[in-house]
Amino acid sequence: MSSRRVTLADVARLAGLSPTSASMILNGRPNTRLSQEAHDRVFDAARTLGYRPNVAARGLRTEKTLTIGFISDVVATTRFASGLIKGALEAAEAARHVMLVLETGGDPAREAEAVAAVLDRQVDGIIFASMRARQFFVPDIPEGTGVVMLNATNDRHPACVLPDEYAGGRRAVELLVEHGHRTIALIGQSDEAEREVFRSETVSRRVAGIRDAMAEHGLAFVAEESIWLWEPDKGYQATRSLVSRRGDVSALLCMNDRLAFGAYQALTELGRAIPDDVSIVSFDNDEIAAYLRPGLTTVALPHEAMGRRAVELLLAGASGGETLIDMPVIRRSSIADRA
Repeated sequence: MSSRRVTLADVARLAGLSPTSASMILNGRPNTRLSQEAHDRVFDAARTLGYRPNVAARGLRTEKTLTIGFISDVVATTRFASGLIKGALEAAEAARHVMLVLETGGDPAREAEAVAAVLDRQVDGIIFASMRARQFFVPDIPEGTGVVMLNATNDRHPACVLPDEYAGGRRAVELLVEHGHRTIALIGQSDEAEREVFRSETVSRRVAGIRDAMAEHGLAFVAEESIWLWEPDKGYQATRSLVSRRGDVSALLCMNDRLAFGAYQALTELGRAIPDDVSIVSFDNDEIAAYLRPGLTTVALPHEAMGRRAVELLLAGASGGETLIDMPVIRRSSIADRA
């Protein structure tokens, strides 16, 4: 049989203080006029007894349960965006909150069930997260419940955290230009008129950043390979086709690391050395980028930073507007200077 739950009264008794004084100390109430020695006695008593506050009772008093709901499509069950959860968990723990994670597979019916489940547990707010940045369906939420969209947008809930894809696109071009590259080819989706087929809402911003940076340097891509499915085999096929037509290409700008992985295989088969013959820069900082040889220089999706920021905004009561998170450059060894 389990032992009796330790109560606040037990802590106060051991510390030699009243329950009211012990409560003020444990809850961090300012200006209690209680001595540092009293604070130390209370915290020592709580540790000795293994005291854990009754969250349900506290919630009734404060209308706060210190609990966050995290509802996603496939963030938890794929490796591509798991950093969103990792960052959110770190921020929740730092703020002494518990995070309930529910996965829906993108099914609207399951999303409605997930919302009901977290509301039943009286969460203080909800984060809705998507593996790929997109408009995210959000069922009806009671007024007063905080909502932040993470790697997602929703017209009724404007507070959202997104990667700064426009700046990231510009940064990829700058990397090649600063190394002297001018005969650059683009591997991946390349027609801004096809925005509706982008599976990531923010990729169109990436393309805009790329094109603006190219234009500012007086450059145009010497070739563009438009690809719908950004997987290694497509990158392989596109690169073989491209190099057979344009042997003068000095650099490839790949729209994601999986396309770049395929480009590596094609160039190796064709006897073209990376980066001496052809340099490569890409996006996402997928796990494979670090394992390629030479290592792939890439503009990273800042998923962990995004997850942390979403929790911070939710707890701060953010009510609207985009928060863009910088996409850092991960420099490895896939870009060489071009004389």
